[in-house]
Formats: sequence, C-alpha cells, structure tokens
Amino acid sequence: MDVKIQEVISRDGFQMEKEFVPTEKKVQLINELSETGVHKIEVTSFVSPKAVPQLKDASEVATRINRTPDVTYVALIANLRGAERALDAGMDEVNLVMSASTTHNKKNVNKTHEESLFEFQKIMDTVKSTKMKVNGTVATAFGCPFEGDISEDAVQQYVNTYLKMGMNSITLADTTGMANPVQVKQLVSKVKEQIGDIPLTLHFHNTRGMGLVNVIAAMEAGANQFDASLGGIGGCPFAPGATGNICTEDLVHMLDEIKVKHNTDLDKLISLSSGLTEVIGRDDYPGQVVKAGKVSDLHTV
Repeated sequence: MDVKIQEVISRDGFQMEKEFVPTEKKVQLINELSETGVHKIEVTSFVSPKAVPQLKDASEVATRINRTPDVTYVALIANLRGAERALDAGMDEVNLVMSASTTHNKKNVNKTHEESLFEFQKIMDTVKSTKMKVNGTVATAFGCPFEGDISEDAVQQYVNTYLKMGMNSITLADTTGMANPVQVKQLVSKVKEQIGDIPLTLHFHNTRGMGLVNVIAAMEAGANQFDASLGGIGGCPFAPGATGNICTEDLVHMLDEIKVKHNTDLDKLISLSSGLTEVIGRDDYPGQVVKAGKVSDLHTV
C-alpha cells in the first residue's frame, strides 16, 4: 500500500491561529511543502473574512504560490461565490463540507442539510464544464460534540448523495476527535465497499490522543489517503475542544517505522516544522517527532 499525505496546515491549521499569519509566510511555507512529496495541499478557504479572518488573504495566497505538477492544490469553499473565486484562482480542486450532524452543520456553516446540499448542487452545475475537481467531505462522521453518536447509515447516505451529484472524491472527517479505531475500521470498510475505486480520504484529529491509531485502523480497512497538518496545529473553530489535526511529520515517521510506502520526505517535514515558530509566532504546537527526534536518531553516551 502506498499512502498519500494531504497537507492542511495552510487552511485547517492557520484558521485556528489567534495571530494573523502574514501572506508572504503562507506563500513561502506552501512553496516549501510542495517540495516534500505530499499528494495534496489544502491552500486556503474561500469564505467570508468575517467568518475566518485568518484566511482573508485567500485569493492572494492562491495566486502567488508556485505550482508543482504532481501536487493537487485545494481550496475549501462554502458556497457558489467561493467556487467562482476558486476558479478565478486556478485551483485544481475544491472541498465541500457538510456535517452529518444537523447541529454542527448549523454551527459550522449556518445551514440545514437541505440548504447545504442545495448550494452544493449549484456549485456542481457551475464547475462541471471546467477541469476543477470536487471533493465532498462528511464532517462529524464519527461523532458530534452536540449530538453524540452519528449513525453509519446517515454517513453512507450523504456519501451516496455526493456521488450522485458527481463529486470526484470523498472525505470522512473526525472533526472533533471522537473516533476510535474499532469504529473507524468498521465505517471505513463499509464506505470503501460503497464507493469502489473512488478516492477516499480520512481526516483525523488527535484531540483525545487516538489520531495515529485511527490511521492504522483505516489502513487495515483499505484506506490510503490521509489529511494531516504540519506540527499538528489546527482544528475546527466552531466546535468545543476540537483542536489538533494529526501531525504530518509524526504520521510520516510512523509510516517509516512500520515500513509503509509513501512519497513524502520526512527530513524536509521535520525541518519545516522546526521553523514553525517563525511562521505562527509560538512554539507550543503539539508535534512530537520534531521535539524528540526520529527513532533512528541515536545519542552519544
């Protein structure tokens, strides 16, 4: 199995920062990440600056970055206006997100499920004649902090709706870090069987310390694409306690140790993570390998 890493720091990571990350630093980091072998980079989000002020420079960042041919550049969008901005910026892919939880969807995008799907259909109608691909994310797929358990049937129903709309790929997101490995293996197995060869990504958070073990469970169920954030920063600003994407360099280090193939350069990732303090202005991000070193880093007695 070849695992594909999809980097989300410049969207999911930066959106949670209290201090605005300067545009130039965003562009530089994305350019450097493009040289690490990651499969995709979620560059930014074309949403209202009032909702996510940290990404108010979305268009400028998206148009200034250097594009590497083997990297897919993605933007998260919430409505038709976002799709139009993504097209203008030349994005390769847009990511549409709807929560399986009614309550979280209202908190996150201020829409009912019906309203979200109506907007998605308008987006699909707009982009179908273009080269831009569409990924559909089912957020809170493994649990909601407001509603609790989310039924597998509901998740599969929304996945089926996305596919009927013509979306090119699917993501299951553990938006608030509620997933456990038994649950992950079961749901991923069902969705993999449901969607066949259509690409499936897993978006895990390490909120409760189970992020990497959930990756293992998902791989056992046949998944091979994972979102991760350099340094492990980020999370959903519209859910309580939802900090902490799984850390990119920690994930890649684990893959190396268990001999799973990937195309990502761990040393480059660690170097970039070690410089994050200069980007985000703090050094308390949760990545572990950058602090402890690789298992192969031996010490002199």
